[in-house]
Amino acid sequence: MRLFCTTLFTRILFMTVLAMAFAQNVLHAHEEKSEGQDEEIKSLILPGESFRVDGHAAFILWPEPEHRKTPQPWVFYAPTLPAYPDSHEKWMHERFLQAGVAVAGVDVGEAYGNPDANKVFDAFYQFVTTQKGLSTTPCLLGRSRGGLWVTSWACDHPERFSGLAGIYPVFDFKTYPGLANAAPAYMLTPDQLGARSAELNPVSRMSVLAKAKLPVFIIHGDQDTVVPLKENSLAFVETYKAAGASDVIQLVVAEGQGHNYWEGFFHCEELVTFVIKQAHSNPAGKP
Repeated sequence: MRLFCTTLFTRILFMTVLAMAFAQNVLHAHEEKSEGQDEEIKSLILPGESFRVDGHAAFILWPEPEHRKTPQPWVFYAPTLPAYPDSHEKWMHERFLQAGVAVAGVDVGEAYGNPDANKVFDAFYQFVTTQKGLSTTPCLLGRSRGGLWVTSWACDHPERFSGLAGIYPVFDFKTYPGLANAAPAYMLTPDQLGARSAELNPVSRMSVLAKAKLPVFIIHGDQDTVVPLKENSLAFVETYKAAGASDVIQLVVAEGQGHNYWEGFFHCEELVTFVIKQAHSNPAGKP
């Protein structure tokens, strides 16, 4: 009996120790997760950091220390969503970082260029330029619906940016996502958004960018049925031509390509060269 009790006590003690060790491990793991919030906020394809601005997930991909500058040249990337930037763009972003250009963005959800999203971009811009050492004249880069984001924001502050680049970018929300899908983001009905298209649709506002002669580089497929070339990128070019600014815009038409993951979109040397040049062109924000 005594032996049985001793054995039982030993087993209970052993199980108690195991339980305490497990609890400590769980607590330690939780503390580590709490301290390293980057992983919880946003998954990154390259070294960098993630944080929140006004409750919105944001990120910066940093160049290696030996490639950094003060102020730090950078590109504002859109659309920053849980899945973006993605692995298809990794080579492109690696090239930016190697050239001393940081990549940054903030998630505003499916905003489609609405004014409320631009307010978040303003808060993000203020934070990264004052607290993170980024320059005040970033180059913009919009992929697909990210074109609505960057163009809408650029039209509010054409003097703020050093350039705008696009990969099959959307500029006309009537073509994508369409009035019915875009309207809720603007807190309007489709009919109301259509009636205010001249005021709110980036494609109707981009003459501001042409007058400011903001440099632009775009690559877009001629078989794109999701974001039609004619109503988006070609319309952008025509706006610049009408304003006498055709010398600062370049459109590369990818023949036979649609809205896809063709490597040429994301390994475009001309686009990479343009973004790097523009990001470095006025890092201190001097007139």
